[in-house]
Amino acid sequence: MFIDVAKIKLKAGKGGDGAVAFRREKYEPAGGPFGGDGGDGGSIILQADEGIRTLMDFRYKRFYKAEDGERGKTKKQYGKKGQDLILKVPVGTLVKDADSGKVIIDMKEHGQVYTIAKGGKGGRGNAKFATSTRQAPKFAETGTEGEEITVILELKLLADVGLVGFPNVGKSTLLSILSAAKPKIANYHFTTLKPNLGVVQIDEGKSFVIADIPGLIEGAHEGAGLGHDFLRHVERTRVLVHVLDASGMEGRNPIDDFYKINEELVKYNPKLSNKPQIIAANKMDLPEAEEWLEKIEEELKPMGYEIYPISAATMKGVDELKFAIWNTLLNTKPEYETFDEEMEITLKEPEKTIIVKKENGRYIVEGSYIEKLINSTNFDDLDSLRYFQNALKQKGVVEELKKLGIEDNDTVFICGYEFEFFD
Repeated sequence: MFIDVAKIKLKAGKGGDGAVAFRREKYEPAGGPFGGDGGDGGSIILQADEGIRTLMDFRYKRFYKAEDGERGKTKKQYGKKGQDLILKVPVGTLVKDADSGKVIIDMKEHGQVYTIAKGGKGGRGNAKFATSTRQAPKFAETGTEGEEITVILELKLLADVGLVGFPNVGKSTLLSILSAAKPKIANYHFTTLKPNLGVVQIDEGKSFVIADIPGLIEGAHEGAGLGHDFLRHVERTRVLVHVLDASGMEGRNPIDDFYKINEELVKYNPKLSNKPQIIAANKMDLPEAEEWLEKIEEELKPMGYEIYPISAATMKGVDELKFAIWNTLLNTKPEYETFDEEMEITLKEPEKTIIVKKENGRYIVEGSYIEKLINSTNFDDLDSLRYFQNALKQKGVVEELKKLGIEDNDTVFICGYEFEFFD
């Protein structure tokens, strides 16, 4: 089964919490804080692998989570870092943000890696909170959450040449002759239900990749037939070889077919009209092919198209077509671009992680920094409580509450906890 689109949810590992511990050894009666830091959470990394051809693995598993960091230990030992999760994807996979639909990264080279979700930072142990005035802190810091994102993986094959044309015009047969590929071939429509790739050898060190794009029909740009599920694979080819059935044996008009296929390509993406296109007039071994060839040349040669009469069945003209494709490739800039809109990757501005507000007469303090602070506070310990209060003052929370009109004995709601305010 060929799977070329998958939507998955990714969550990096949470950082481990810092440890609260004290040195308790013989001959060390006044041992100080000894708690180590928590380990960082594991990140999720994408890796392009040319050995993978589909996104099938992502069809059955939609959620991936990296390992959390280990909690800090006594003796100031750091917790173990969470193991990174490496997800291998086919070369040519676009990674899109599920919300905006824009491209985050284009995985177009074998071995390319990209960190899509970073692991959370480990929390500091109580040893890091010791000062000259706070010599035995009984609190530590919690680890931060890992990044979370939902992405769409979309595979667009990286091929130099794409074979296009109506079903049953001989594209799969031509592919099997030009390369060592062994596509399924039969005399009925839509034999090809997935793109087939082959490597065409010209000479030592000279070769190109060719793809048989499944047969298109009218309305393909709207999803008819195999539709845009496979039209996307045409986008990255450098040269198109348009295969026509010059025999007209199925009652079709090859000239009309040429215009219809090109219309579908342009309607799907107008930029496809800029690609070089070579015409292969196939089935020249059949009756009426010579008559149709004259009409095809009369119609399309004045428009600048190169037309190569071939017979995939007898191999006649195939070598001439192969070298014509190679020469066209030499004169075509190799740009494996995507026509999708890319996201602007910029450094994230620090989020406003402290919110101080007054709603319905209630004073409220919240935000990710405050949540982390309150989770790290031991309210049974005086030093920990002092640290909590000083942090609120240093971050301007107390000043903001005063601006909102708070007075002594008023209640403040901090991340679900109720506190009484005293200046």
